[in-house]
Amino acid sequence: MDAEPVTLAAPRPIRRAIMTQWWRDLAFLHWPVDPAVVAPLLPAGTRPDTLDGVTYVGLIGFRMDRVGLGVGVPYFGQFAETNVRLYSVDAAGRRGVVFRSLDAARLLPVVIGRAVFGLNYVWSRMRVTRAPDGSYTYASVRRWPDAGPRNAFTVVPGDPAPADPLNEFLTARWGLHTTHRGRTYYLPNEHPVWPLQSATLTDLDETLLAAAGLPTPDGPPPSVLFSPGVPVRFGAPLASAPPSSPQLAF
Repeated sequence: MDAEPVTLAAPRPIRRAIMTQWWRDLAFLHWPVDPAVVAPLLPAGTRPDTLDGVTYVGLIGFRMDRVGLGVGVPYFGQFAETNVRLYSVDAAGRRGVVFRSLDAARLLPVVIGRAVFGLNYVWSRMRVTRAPDGSYTYASVRRWPDAGPRNAFTVVPGDPAPADPLNEFLTARWGLHTTHRGRTYYLPNEHPVWPLQSATLTDLDETLLAAAGLPTPDGPPPSVLFSPGVPVRFGAPLASAPPSSPQLAF
């Protein structure tokens, strides 16, 4: 059964941010996938979120900027990141993202993300480059702990994307589900409505999806989007249970 219609603004405002950051120059590549295929890959207490009976796997390249604890201090500077993600919903109806992998070019955020939030961060040699023709290329090769998997793709941003159900389903996400020390948590976030553009994929060479335990895509992604980015605030993690549950801290 599909979840409720998406909410374009964060349904739960973040009163006190535990972390702030900017996501910049994002490219979203998405392929449809059978929910039964990805269900075993999700945290306990969640299920695949679907649109018209289908769920999606995303390959998202971007630049992380101004990462800070609460006040946005740019301690980590700016670095490239690429995520492989799935879409989830829990028993309380909270829609989220599940990261199968998060490749990052800076080692310290990788260590913190793995140890504090239970996220599958990996250290990679990465770059995001903008060409004179306006195209963006995202490239990575893993260094640690699983050296080898790679990624390279180029997109050309185009006109503003339509506000259709698929684009909203894929991008209007207000938290993530993760497993930490044997328990499932929901980490909420808030940010402005995405400024989205349709985009054209001109090149793709990747092995990150297979490394994440997902089937090799059958052809190019039917959904390709670009965004110049948004500022983001994260709230305290919640147990993946009814909304009345108390907030928990790792």
